[in-house]
This record gives sequence, C-alpha cells and structure tokens, in this order.
Amino acid sequence: MTQPQESPHKGKTGLKRVWNAFFYSLEGFQAAWKHEDAFRQETLLALILIPLAFLLTDAPLERALMVASVLLVLIVELVNSAIEATVDRISLENHQLAKRAKDIGSAAVLISLANVLAVWGLVLLG
Repeated sequence: MTQPQESPHKGKTGLKRVWNAFFYSLEGFQAAWKHEDAFRQETLLALILIPLAFLLTDAPLERALMVASVLLVLIVELVNSAIEATVDRISLENHQLAKRAKDIGSAAVLISLANVLAVWGLVLLG
C-alpha cells in the first residue's frame, strides 16, 4: 500500500511555521471578507453584538458565553466557506454529494446562529 502524498507546502516547523500560519490566516480572513457575503454580514453583526454583550451584563461568565456564541458563528461560517470552495474547486456540476456537503455546512451555520439566540435569550431573559 502506498503512502498518501503529502503537500509540498508542509515542512516548516517552530516559529517559522507559526509565523507563516499567522499570515495564511490573515489571507483567509481577507478572502472570506472579499468573497463571502454571509461572512461580511456575520462579522458586522459580531461588531454590534460583542460590545453589546459588555453593556447588557456585568457577569463575566455571561459575557464570555455571549461573546463565544457570536465568535462560534464566524468560525462555523469560515469552515462552511472552505467546504463550499473545496467542493466548487472539484467540480461546478450539480452533484448530489456536492449538494449534501454544502447543505450540511449550511446547517452547521444555522445551528450556530440558533445557539446565539439560545445563549443570548437565556442570559438576558433567564
């Protein structure tokens, strides 16, 4: 059995790897901002909700839960966007597995948004 082929871009270690990863992450943010409407909308929502969490409660744990729930939406949206880009890279043709992958990613975003509503509702009304 042959070994899976590794990416030729692998191999950096230590601080060089961390340094490169930081800049790759910035490029990822830029790509998401440029190409993903949902990411832009959710980022703008986060810029409103995160400061609002500090105004609405004095309890550190409640603030942390509120902020974390909002950041989770951004994380899930980035993963969903990566899934969509990968599927589109493979083929733009309509295929049931491509649709399934994209729909599952979208469902994950929906659950993360419902989580924001649940956490904020429980904190503010509970």
